[in-house]
Amino acid sequence: MLRRNTIERSMKSFFFLIATASIAILAAIMVFLFAEGLPIFETVSVTDFVFGKYWYPTFEPPEFGILSLIMASVLVTAVSAAISIPLGVMTAVYLAEIARPKVAEIVKPVVELLAALPSVVIGFFGMVLVAPFLQRVFDIPTGLNLFNASLMLAFMSIPTICSISEDAIHSVPTALKEASLALGATHLETIVKVIIPASISGISTAVILGMSRAIGETMVVLMVAGGAAMIPESIFDPVRPMPASIAAEMAEAPFRSDHYYALFATGVVLFLFTLLFNLIADYVSNKYRQVGEASL
Repeated sequence: MLRRNTIERSMKSFFFLIATASIAILAAIMVFLFAEGLPIFETVSVTDFVFGKYWYPTFEPPEFGILSLIMASVLVTAVSAAISIPLGVMTAVYLAEIARPKVAEIVKPVVELLAALPSVVIGFFGMVLVAPFLQRVFDIPTGLNLFNASLMLAFMSIPTICSISEDAIHSVPTALKEASLALGATHLETIVKVIIPASISGISTAVILGMSRAIGETMVVLMVAGGAAMIPESIFDPVRPMPASIAAEMAEAPFRSDHYYALFATGVVLFLFTLLFNLIADYVSNKYRQVGEASL
């Protein structure tokens, strides 16, 4: 008995240390990020930095306005969400409730295979095939634009949304489905009024994870977004999201220069942006969990 208690205490201490190490690493990254980013505000005000329209860090005098970068990140994520969420959730519903087992065995691995593709491969696909197609079909100056980046990010998000949503749908008790059908509801009514409300919390989690990947993705937006640091007027304008700007310019920025500090400050804004996004998403997920439980 004493040995068993000792092992349990040791395991608790071990897992506590692992959790503490994770928190400590995150805290260290935050401290480094803020320490390297905040000095830029000795040169430019927070208001001019966040709401400035022009990003010309190498001009004389330089201009460090990242509003165009923020708008690009927001719009790319929003358009990709509008594409990936319906496709991912509907595919999950199809695989879990409609498709025959043999069809699901074929379709599901194909969908999940997209998650295994490296982001640089998806970026090449967007550059070589999608960009010329968009340019030809829509008669636009360049196919490297906001819509192309959103489309590629949607491809990356769909497997995550689909896989987790399917697991959530599968976790709905069979008794609920059978009760709905026994009361005279059709299969479609059971899916819409019983299965989806019962699994809405898991679906919300799937959306959170899918969008979290999209909002922080660097390689794809660096390759296919166009790289223009300007506020877009349409979805076919080239843009430069915050991760792409950091990745493209960090190697060229002199160490501890204003440009260097501005890029780290952009990282701080991206960190706060993603943190706010996840807090809102968690709130929505918890709200839907309560709504789903109440509807049952």
